[in-house]
Amino acid sequence: MAVKTFNPTTPSLRSMQILVHKAEITTDKPERSLVKGKKSTGGRNNYGRITTRFRGAGNKRRYRVIDFLRNVEGVPAKVVSIEYDPNRSSNIALLVYEGGVKKYIPAPKGLKVGDVVMNGPKAELTVGNALALKDIPVGIDIHCIELQPGGGAKLVRGAGQVAVLRGKDESYAQIKLPSGEVRMINVNCRATIGQVGNLDHMNVKMGKAGKKRYLGFRPHVRGVVMNPVDHPMGGGEGRTSGGGHPVSPWGQLAKGKKTRHPKKTSSRFIVERRKK
Repeated sequence: MAVKTFNPTTPSLRSMQILVHKAEITTDKPERSLVKGKKSTGGRNNYGRITTRFRGAGNKRRYRVIDFLRNVEGVPAKVVSIEYDPNRSSNIALLVYEGGVKKYIPAPKGLKVGDVVMNGPKAELTVGNALALKDIPVGIDIHCIELQPGGGAKLVRGAGQVAVLRGKDESYAQIKLPSGEVRMINVNCRATIGQVGNLDHMNVKMGKAGKKRYLGFRPHVRGVVMNPVDHPMGGGEGRTSGGGHPVSPWGQLAKGKKTRHPKKTSSRFIVERRKK
């Protein structure tokens, strides 16, 4: 993966950086049996009311069905292609199992076309294989981690993300997440060996507002530039600062307010918090 910069012939090209997919992407057409339509909500719920502001339009996308369960055990699968997925930051790999079953998985760093991957306790400790945490040695890099056994991967799925298995006992494994948090997870939960690929995704710079619109984001209006009738932080002669905490248009604190419920959260599984 390479990051391409441009000569500043226009203001937008001056800061634009895009990814050039060369050897990594092997095809530009997805597997038809694993693709389905994806509706754009425009930030609205089933009543048609806006629940998320500043969303709408953007390019049409088709959803690629990703196998986050990795529950086909003991059957080798060959990597047929590495593809671009418009719905996520990482690339995806198309696997074909013996018997013809096809599945998509997030493509780990180092996985190539022709490689063979496997799920289950008989799988080796190679990139792309999925095993239960109890079968993975301490110190191994992992990604796509389940929170509940059989519930599908929920953690460490974005481009370039990686977690480390720090320790384990009979029931729980301690995993250091990319945020720095150390968390206990059931040893029967599955994880995939290696690091999520497409590491250069973090170096992308849009360069212009239009590229953000392609992704479905509309302009975000700051509260301080609104009128008092529209926002608690609006109004005043000229620019105003101070006099109140940052809030949402409905008066809820926007910065620093704790939102975790002390009795309904999984705080008891957190060994070390990301904020020291």
